Amino acid sequence: MRTLETLLGGEWVTTGEWIDVHDPADVRTPVARVPALSAKDVTRAYDHAERGFTGWKRTSPFERARVLTGAARLIRERLDEIAADVTAENGKTLTEARGEAGKAADFLDYYAGLARQGYGTLLHDARPDTRTHTQREPVGVLLVISPWNDPLITPARKLAPLLATGNAAVFKPATDTPLSGLRFARALHDAGLPAGVLNVVTGRTPEIEEALLDDPRIAGVTFTGSNEVGDRLRRRLADRNVRFQGELGGKNASVVLRDADLPAAARAVAAAAFGQAGQRCTATSRVVVERPVHAEFTRLLVAEVEKLRVGPGTDPATTTGPLSGPRQRDSVLAALARAVEEGARVLTGGGADTEGDRAHGCYVRPTVLGDVTPEMAVWRDEVFGPVLAVRAVDDFTRAVEAVNDSVYGLAAAVFTRDLGAAYRFADEAECGQIAVNHPTPGWDVHLPFGGFHDSGTGYKEQGDEVLRFSTRVKTVAVHFGA
Repeated sequence: MRTLETLLGGEWVTTGEWIDVHDPADVRTPVARVPALSAKDVTRAYDHAERGFTGWKRTSPFERARVLTGAARLIRERLDEIAADVTAENGKTLTEARGEAGKAADFLDYYAGLARQGYGTLLHDARPDTRTHTQREPVGVLLVISPWNDPLITPARKLAPLLATGNAAVFKPATDTPLSGLRFARALHDAGLPAGVLNVVTGRTPEIEEALLDDPRIAGVTFTGSNEVGDRLRRRLADRNVRFQGELGGKNASVVLRDADLPAAARAVAAAAFGQAGQRCTATSRVVVERPVHAEFTRLLVAEVEKLRVGPGTDPATTTGPLSGPRQRDSVLAALARAVEEGARVLTGGGADTEGDRAHGCYVRPTVLGDVTPEMAVWRDEVFGPVLAVRAVDDFTRAVEAVNDSVYGLAAAVFTRDLGAAYRFADEAECGQIAVNHPTPGWDVHLPFGGFHDSGTGYKEQGDEVLRFSTRVKTVAVHFGA
């Protein structure tokens, strides 16, 4: 078992207290351990971040870009070993883990480029001999809280833009999956990031929550995770002048219209639903099918799902890895059991997979449910696992109503050959991400990302939209006359 250090004030440190990290493919033996920081250590992290911000905000954007570009290069050079850690702590297939590592490097490259761009606007001023402009400035010390399902790409998505714009960060990776985040921090450190600009807090949340969230130096909090935790954070921060960016839950739907290319739609929906074992915020978990093609599409979908092979992420033949841990596995199994109790029918899959070497892992068979009604919990609640519910509707209007009948609004897709229907769907679906003849996941680094309703807050991630969170705007008027 490996022992890792964490990054505080530019130094790699340990504390003598440890958190074990387990491989969800076989949870019997830890694969690594990381420091369990105390509340005093967290306060030290903010001390370092405060000092780091003082210098970093004055650092040339060209130098900031150089550091980010260097870190991207190091991630690509270390891609195989980083991907191995993603698989070991999260269970993703090596193909998925390599893709995640590559995308993390892309985020660094993109925001390195953005750091070089203009940072303000020249404005007309009604007063004579006056030149007025705006300029963007970093906001300060930001707290970054990332989830277990995307332990590398989410820190990259959050940290790259805030570092590029001159902020400092205290970064809390998920307790169960800290290895990838430490890899990301290592690349930035080795690329020359100054001491204190990034500090990584590995620890048990109940023991450090107060120190982590209540420090008066926090200018903003960016969080990806459950609605339950997101709502608690929002309430906790509400009476303080602290920005909150939340990327929360989803119950994403794909619509298959009667004119769709059904085999292509079945392949796309299966990939969207069961990639990363369904543990993606943008994964398709509901399918709405026009009634005339419901039976044929369902047959094709089940056939695609039955091609999937469950196994450890290290096996090249595996297409669906384990869930991230015992708690997540048990939560998904409970949702499946409730769905069957409420009348849903298992068309394929269902239940835990404990065959052979999978007996000690967190495996759930990829599952398609039929006879699902809008009142069922599996249709309305986020499951976050390899479970897909299918429902027939009469026409396009009913399909859009089914998509929008949700407290969430993250991602939706439509499969059709009708360009008019595609644009109508894009206009009428109440979601932040709309795909036409594409899976619901898979957005590139320069495309704004975030949901509507209970899926998120007003601050988007990715692209240049994220600058609204990581910077503030100052207006400057200069009189140059006599």
